Amino acid sequence: MTETSSPPAAARAASTGDRSATLYRLLRQTGVLAALVLLIIVSSFLNDRFLSVPNLMNVLRQVSIVGILAVGMTFVILTKGIDLSVGSILGVSVVLFAGLLETQSMAVAIPLGILAAMALGLVNGLGVAFAGIPPFIMTLGMLSFARGLAFIYTGGTPIPILNENFYDLGNGYTFGVPNPTLILIATLLVSGVVLALTPFGRSVYSIGSNEDASRLSGVPVGLYKTIVYVISGGVAGIAGLVYASQLSVGTPIAGQAYELDAIAAVVVGGTSLFGGKGSVAGTFIGTLIIGVLANILNLTGVDPFVQQLFKGALIVVAVFIMARSSRA
Repeated sequence: MTETSSPPAAARAASTGDRSATLYRLLRQTGVLAALVLLIIVSSFLNDRFLSVPNLMNVLRQVSIVGILAVGMTFVILTKGIDLSVGSILGVSVVLFAGLLETQSMAVAIPLGILAAMALGLVNGLGVAFAGIPPFIMTLGMLSFARGLAFIYTGGTPIPILNENFYDLGNGYTFGVPNPTLILIATLLVSGVVLALTPFGRSVYSIGSNEDASRLSGVPVGLYKTIVYVISGGVAGIAGLVYASQLSVGTPIAGQAYELDAIAAVVVGGTSLFGGKGSVAGTFIGTLIIGVLANILNLTGVDPFVQQLFKGALIVVAVFIMARSSRA
């Protein structure tokens, strides 16, 4: 009896496991978009101002800086790394834009500010890829180092930005769309093409999936891991450009804790913290989820401290689904 009943039991167990695996894979692939659609529908019922054009434009403007940062963070996390320094690197670029614009044109100040951010990303990459420093430790150190640079450069005093043409980058509109949103979309498109259609992009996924196998296959792992941190730094510089033009001042505290929001957007968007799985499209959706959630909580008068609870719960749920999907 036992021998004849075991195969069906094993088959049922295998079938249950297959269904579980399929369910979690489906949640990973479609759950993020479905969550965004559901959140938008619920929000429209909670407050009739939510779907107004001015409010939607406001949401897009508000999520742009974090969304841009999250694009660079996606590259890093796909390689099974982390970058805790993007907020501080953003701060360095902000004060450099402000300081340089006092004596230089935008054509000079903007490239120099972004190049400085890329240089700090390069230091991160060299430390992780060639010095063998864990990403968490290396970028945590850079978080403090870069913030110190921003304070030294400004002497702790904000630098006003008086170039009115510079303001349009963060506050203007093009064809009715906020310029920060257009900058975010351009960043998403370029990054998406790089990840999906280039050998470098495919190698980023393979490094995150199996670094040793990638190395044995001839992938220059150290070089490519360095490049992803340079990308993260450069993208932080672009986010700093939007930040500085929106606030019209270079303050050394710019970007504090933004790295946490960027990581949250990437994780909620379905990119695996274990590396090798994810996309910038998912990151964009994750950014919108966090932005829409914050917006509707503000519109309904929820206390800002309580809003942090919602954000934390959202991240935990996203990581739980991700972990179950990976095990399945």
